[in-house]
Amino acid sequence: MARGRAQGPASGPSKGELLGPEQRRDWLRLIRTENVGPRTFRALINQFGGAGAALEALPSLARRGGRLMPPHTPTIAEADAEMEAHARMGARLVALGERDYPPALAALDDAPPLISVRGEAEVLRRPMVGIVGARNASAAGRTFAARLARDLAAGGWVVVSGLARGIDAAAHEASLDGGTVGVFAGGLAKPYPPENLGLMEKVAATGALVSEMPIGWEPRARDFPRRNRLVSGMSLGVVVVEAAERSGSLITARLAAEQGREVFAVPGSPLDPRAGGTNRLLKRGATLVTEAADVIEVLTPIAGRREDPVVEAEAPFVPAGPVTPGDDARARVISLLGPVPTPTDDLVRLSGCTVAEVQIVLLELELAGRLDRPGTGRVALK
Repeated sequence: MARGRAQGPASGPSKGELLGPEQRRDWLRLIRTENVGPRTFRALINQFGGAGAALEALPSLARRGGRLMPPHTPTIAEADAEMEAHARMGARLVALGERDYPPALAALDDAPPLISVRGEAEVLRRPMVGIVGARNASAAGRTFAARLARDLAAGGWVVVSGLARGIDAAAHEASLDGGTVGVFAGGLAKPYPPENLGLMEKVAATGALVSEMPIGWEPRARDFPRRNRLVSGMSLGVVVVEAAERSGSLITARLAAEQGREVFAVPGSPLDPRAGGTNRLLKRGATLVTEAADVIEVLTPIAGRREDPVVEAEAPFVPAGPVTPGDDARARVISLLGPVPTPTDDLVRLSGCTVAEVQIVLLELELAGRLDRPGTGRVALK
């Protein structure tokens, strides 16, 4: 990736970092831009070679996509303020590809370009296991989650969860000595639920707190599935201890399966509605868990095959160079789109355009708020 603005020695990356302060600020402004998510961020960097160049191109891209006003982008002052807010609370922004970025998370095609981290970042480089379950967990469920987390931590595994009531809290509390990772649905300055604030401080002291949201972001209902995606994405496998037939824990299990992670479930009584979801997972092929050894046996070979990312002097993207499709090419691509999700490979084949041309048209539509990406490699018009 091109380095963007020239950087003097004092503003270059520190050891283990890819980005200097100005580049990190550009990355922050780009990922906080309206209609820019992780996949769009990656496409913009690939096309324009750097966040600075991508920021300059945003207004014209959105205009060609049919939007009169450019998407909102944080100002330099606003980005600096967020970075200073991180520093005041002892947190920092870690970029994709840097030493302290969780390796399993980095492998996802929608990995957040930047994550907020508070605590001991070293734990993020170790193999992780997600433990999730019901907020209204039974006493037996909490006891088992605590025992499982404690035994996994004793075996060298980092337990990651969502800091919620019930199973999450029991797993975090039991694995504090080994280092545990808690993932926020909102920003690091907006802890939720408030009754777990004391637990969060303990997690930060020996492990790490992580978020992909702006530091002052108040969590909304739609943000919790995004949080669940990070819990499963950081993990090599996810254990569901208790979950009803309709629960956020089953969303985490589904995301884990989509991400290629191992899914484990703890069996429960058919008479307990809190076991309905876990028992259904077992029927569908999840690995049954009655002790930590069941998890360790499956995940140890996977952890042994994992390769940590190599920190280089450049960011982990390969610029393709900017492309400007002609009106005819743009019209051909748009004519193939509709409300039904379509593979991008089909758009390339049927439009006769190059991959780069199709990607630019999709970027234009997305920045204009007209495109939806319901799944990897598929797009639809809103």
